[in-house]
Amino acid sequence: MASTTPSTASDARTRQLTDIAASAGTPCYVYDAGAIRAAYATLDRAFDGYPHAIHYALKANSSLAIVRLVQALGSHADANSPGEVDVAFRCGFGPDQIVFTGVGKSAADIDHAVSLGLLAINVESPGELDRIDQRAIAHGVRARVALRVNPDIDAQSHPHISTGLKSNKFGVPISEAPALFREMSSRRGLLPIGAHVHIGSQITTLDPLRKAAESVVALARDLKTDGVQLQHLDMGGGLGISYDGSPVVDPAEYVRTLVAATRSSGLKVAIEPGRILVGPAGVLLSRVVDVKQFPGAKRFIVLDAGMTELMRPALYNAYHRIDPLIRRDGSDVPVDIVGPICESTDAYARDRAFPPVEVGDIVVVRDVGAYGAVMGHTYLRRPLPPEVLIAGDEWRVIRRRQTLDELLALETE
Repeated sequence: MASTTPSTASDARTRQLTDIAASAGTPCYVYDAGAIRAAYATLDRAFDGYPHAIHYALKANSSLAIVRLVQALGSHADANSPGEVDVAFRCGFGPDQIVFTGVGKSAADIDHAVSLGLLAINVESPGELDRIDQRAIAHGVRARVALRVNPDIDAQSHPHISTGLKSNKFGVPISEAPALFREMSSRRGLLPIGAHVHIGSQITTLDPLRKAAESVVALARDLKTDGVQLQHLDMGGGLGISYDGSPVVDPAEYVRTLVAATRSSGLKVAIEPGRILVGPAGVLLSRVVDVKQFPGAKRFIVLDAGMTELMRPALYNAYHRIDPLIRRDGSDVPVDIVGPICESTDAYARDRAFPPVEVGDIVVVRDVGAYGAVMGHTYLRRPLPPEVLIAGDEWRVIRRRQTLDELLALETE
């Protein structure tokens, strides 16, 4: 057997991850609470006293322990479904701390949101305004609403996660917003309190975010002239992280840019970060189950984790750094790192330079704290993996591995 040497991680963390893999099994998600706390503190400090609210985007990772951790730091919540609203309540958020977003809210979704008295329902269309107004009147309340505007700004990210172009399904054209705000102000069941803009995800340059902020500030200024006074400007989220080592926007610089754009309005700034808070804090531990190569063909490293555990590579052709937990001696060679699912798209990396590994070795897939476990699924009747939270030298399972009986519990024979 080839000799081994420690990976680039510290010896203590390597031992900790080795213990977790042995105890919880693989595949397994592992999150670092300290990294999440540090990321939140960076954002919060950068506001430097300017009125603001950080609404954690639950869609990034809505595991109860993660949401409770962020809530304890002082965060508010951004929910994209009634389920996420309920998770926010279970984790200690009050209704005045929750914004409810979503491009296709059903009648039941609207009725539920209105009845809860949430901080704001982010509205997507004139028809949705009508439906919220009707349900609010029926409940005898005025629903607090913020209009999601589409500024037709290219986020310069992957087209599947771009949301701020006129060709996207999200929001209303910003040119239509003034008339809609005036109409909202006249409705018995509506209380317009904000404007909302979110142009995409995994944004790695500052210019699109600055332009989006400036567009809603200009809108708020025009509305004030028309007698419509807003309470906050929700700048959305979307700030990217460096999956491959390439440069990205500094989170503190991002916040300072938003504040600079907004200060003249005097309005409170809300942001909806998800990925930048939890993405780098998570890793996926997986075990090598096969290594194969035939003459004239590729070398494949087959893992026990696949697209059922981490969907992003199959969905977006997303890049994730992957390392052996313990590196063996030997030179890197080109490999395809693939999963066990019977789909050709089930691959984490193609033609990736990788060191030697053997069956049974553990590999670490990095930067999976956002849009990892939360997008997991049970194709091929594969139970969902466990999740573990590290706090210093201690760790605990925050979601145990799903059993097959649990997976089948809703079915009848």
